[in-house]
Amino acid sequence: MRKLFIVTALLTLFGLSSSVRAEEGMWLFSSPPAQEVKTKYGFELTPKFLEHLQKSSIRFSNGGSASFVSSNGLIMTNHHIAESSLNKLSTPEKNLLENGFYAATLEEELKCPELELRVLLKIADATQQINSAVKPEMTSTEAEEARRAAMNKIEQEMSKSTGNKCEIVSFYHGALYHLYQYKILTDVRLVFAPESSVGFFGGEPDNFEYPRYNLDVSFFRAYENDKPYKPEHFLAWSANGAQEDELVFVSGHPGRTDRFNTIDHLMFQRDVYYPYLLNKLRRREVLLQIYSERSAEGALAAASDLFRIRNSRKNRTGILQGLQNPALMGVKYNENGTLYTEVGEKKLIDLEKNDPWNTISSALGTWNDIYIAYDMLENGEAFDSVLFKIARNIVRYVDEKAKPNEQRLREYRESALDTMELSILSTAPIYLELEYLKLADSLSMYVEMLGDAEYGSLSETPENSQNSEEENSEGLGILNGLAPKIRAAQLIQGTKVFNINERKKLLAMTLEELRKSTDTMIQLALAIDPTSRNIRAMYDSNVAEPMEQAYTEIAKARFALNALNKVNTYPDATFTLRLSYGKIAGYKDDDGTEIPAFTTIRGAFEHAKEHNYVYPYNLPKTWTSNIKKVDLKTPLNFVSTNDIIGGNSGSPVVNTKGEVVGLIFDGNIQSLVSNFIFEEVQSRAVSVHSSGIREALTNIYNTQRIVEELGK
Repeated sequence: MRKLFIVTALLTLFGLSSSVRAEEGMWLFSSPPAQEVKTKYGFELTPKFLEHLQKSSIRFSNGGSASFVSSNGLIMTNHHIAESSLNKLSTPEKNLLENGFYAATLEEELKCPELELRVLLKIADATQQINSAVKPEMTSTEAEEARRAAMNKIEQEMSKSTGNKCEIVSFYHGALYHLYQYKILTDVRLVFAPESSVGFFGGEPDNFEYPRYNLDVSFFRAYENDKPYKPEHFLAWSANGAQEDELVFVSGHPGRTDRFNTIDHLMFQRDVYYPYLLNKLRRREVLLQIYSERSAEGALAAASDLFRIRNSRKNRTGILQGLQNPALMGVKYNENGTLYTEVGEKKLIDLEKNDPWNTISSALGTWNDIYIAYDMLENGEAFDSVLFKIARNIVRYVDEKAKPNEQRLREYRESALDTMELSILSTAPIYLELEYLKLADSLSMYVEMLGDAEYGSLSETPENSQNSEEENSEGLGILNGLAPKIRAAQLIQGTKVFNINERKKLLAMTLEELRKSTDTMIQLALAIDPTSRNIRAMYDSNVAEPMEQAYTEIAKARFALNALNKVNTYPDATFTLRLSYGKIAGYKDDDGTEIPAFTTIRGAFEHAKEHNYVYPYNLPKTWTSNIKKVDLKTPLNFVSTNDIIGGNSGSPVVNTKGEVVGLIFDGNIQSLVSNFIFEEVQSRAVSVHSSGIREALTNIYNTQRIVEELGK
């Protein structure tokens, strides 16, 4: 049986410096790897090529990537990115997840609730503006407030002057700030999605594995003023698709990497953060699995959450096992040690007066004391309920909107309010029985983690130490003396926030009027808010701000060393648009078996037969009934050396002409260490082949309307 992670390949990295290796890098479009690509492949990344790819790329608000593939607003992404929309549009009588969907006309395209798309239009440097707001004499609390105020102000002013959404993005842990200007599209309609049995063919057993045989693709359309949106830029469709050893580019939105974390930070993630997160995910997965097995209605209600949590659990398990690998940690230890030594020897930082590595370690000690409380209360994980999330957002929306923009929490700044309103007023269905079960379980988890009454003391912070003992001894009013199941039932039965008209009324209230509301979820959100805000203030002032300043100092020193060594570098991923380059290439498995770059449609039928067509290897009837119409030799999936991570799902893969040759949908199991290090020997990005997509659309699904539109 193949081992989950390789050791030998990582061992080959021992002794290497922190310079960029091979195809490594999730590069900014404003700072592309032009020299690296030209040196290795002889291809010139021109401004025209980059602008076209940038403005053809899309970010989905639910955590994925996509691209325009026609002049009429047609959008391509993954089936698993579309999965939440399919779930929200489904009913027990018409299950779009299970049966798929195709709109034969524009009029039949289904409007998706709660979706926001972003297209990056312009990038500007805002580093000096942000940094000049923070003065050396400021405390960490004052520095955090000043930085936040400057960011909120710039975003508001630029959004007003441009008419587009503007957002400050931090790179290199605060060493660089960019102002991103986005085109926003909120009228998004479903055009096509295959059945989940082929969109996620192989299911959990094949997830993060290769070879794969998935048609993990879906199509949407963007609308503006109730008409199909006409993008200035869209991607042409390759006639032949991806070819062996071909240079390809991926343009997408990788979620998060921690490649430049200190060794102490990585150890905290290994020993504290990921074990805690995995226990939470496993618990919720069991709950949702049991519920989904009760009935068809339960399976539909739980499908979206269950898929997301299963995928997260397997992904985080791989990440944790990477951190537990002595070879990987040895590489990171050597990199950190080399950087520290060089910084000291070249006097880039006076380590005796200001050691940023020690600052980070100290901040992690504070974070260790409060991270569970932060997750339970500020992240709302003690209240695993859509209804609570809505109530919390309403309470904070009303509270924050009454403040000057510069003083607001980042998610309620003026330039972000339309996104928040879209979320609060979502028309997505809410399943009350499932809400009760999830809430009861998360309240029980809260009691196990923190208890109810004892955590009233968290309302006392260095900045808020005047709270009385009487107030603290009352606790937070989360359980109100009731068992978690009984309290959950009380909360669900006593709220009306599932009603959109009720939400609109609540949003129009003042904070004082909200306090008079008898809605149980609103009252719960109000009850925990002071303590939750104080925990957040502790984190912002004593963890986030000191670490940001420390990492900024390290990043500046790294820049200086890279300049001396003539090495280019890229920042950690932040769910912003990035470019990666690589080639189509297979690899050798742990036992030396050659894994070819491509799989075929024939392989999907053979894979199903090998598993007796039993779930999750049961190809849908559309496939089995059309087997004679399909060219079985057509490539279906392929792997490449592109550097990707979660969030890249749905990213287009393009050739040097800027044509679509594939669609990213996964990484192989070896790529899961990419959060922390780029493993170049076996790590591969997994994509759907453009020829496989076209063949399926043409000869399996008869979606000629889409086929004729692709790339035109």
